[in-house]
Amino acid sequence: MPEELLLTFRSPPLPFFVESNRREYPVGYEHPSRANIGVFDLLFVQKGVLYIEEEQNRWTLHPGDVLVLRPDRGHGSFQPCNEETVFDWVQFQTVGAWEETAGNHTGSLRGDYYTYAIRLPKHMHLSFTDEAKQVFTQLHEAAQSSSHGAFWERQQRFLHLLQMLDEGWRSDAARAGVSVAERAAAYLKMNYRNVVSNTMLSEALQLHINYITRCMTEVFDCTPQQYLLYYRLDQAKLLLIKTDWPIARIAEETGFRQTPHFSRLFAAQTGMPPLKFRKRFTQ
Repeated sequence: MPEELLLTFRSPPLPFFVESNRREYPVGYEHPSRANIGVFDLLFVQKGVLYIEEEQNRWTLHPGDVLVLRPDRGHGSFQPCNEETVFDWVQFQTVGAWEETAGNHTGSLRGDYYTYAIRLPKHMHLSFTDEAKQVFTQLHEAAQSSSHGAFWERQQRFLHLLQMLDEGWRSDAARAGVSVAERAAAYLKMNYRNVVSNTMLSEALQLHINYITRCMTEVFDCTPQQYLLYYRLDQAKLLLIKTDWPIARIAEETGFRQTPHFSRLFAAQTGMPPLKFRKRFTQ
């Protein structure tokens, strides 16, 4: 069995749908060999068994299994089908950053306050197979349609599929750290206008602050208080550009209790004081 692999996509930009369909292989048929096809190839087995290899890695895919093949490597069968096999395939691509990592290493791509790290196991078994079959069917129908709104429907169906796979993996207890970091981030973003201590965050999540801090450092590369500061400063940037509020009000609206303290932190992060920042983008 190959080592557990994880694909991460930094979004936006979001991965986008290219093409999809359903295939039936009779006994003795082999999945064709391809190399460097330039798109990700997602396979979902509905019936039978599919034997797939990608360079040195091999997977035996049973009903309910999903496998995502890379766009920059060769893949094919290492054994013919020994029973009638039905599977869905979806090709997709991204113009954003992506990476494949091994084991428990989450890699270098992080989500932050405006971006999201979509993480998909390279190989996983779906527990919600009936829902998945329906989504794939709807996606194939949209892919065959030539109506005016077909493009939007294809992309929406595909993003729903990605969301299902991403959230299905994140619910795994072995990946609880990612869920904890995102819950903490959501709490901080909802309460950034107020004082938020580590004790309050710990009580809200009902977890020890050391564990929360470790999870946020692994996922966002910063502590909870650093995350809160960065988010407050980004909200301040938006208010400086979109409003004519005085600096004192912006400081208060973004959770800073003292205007000089806000101005000092803002200048340290952006390289200029708040008023100069406003003039630079509003003249």
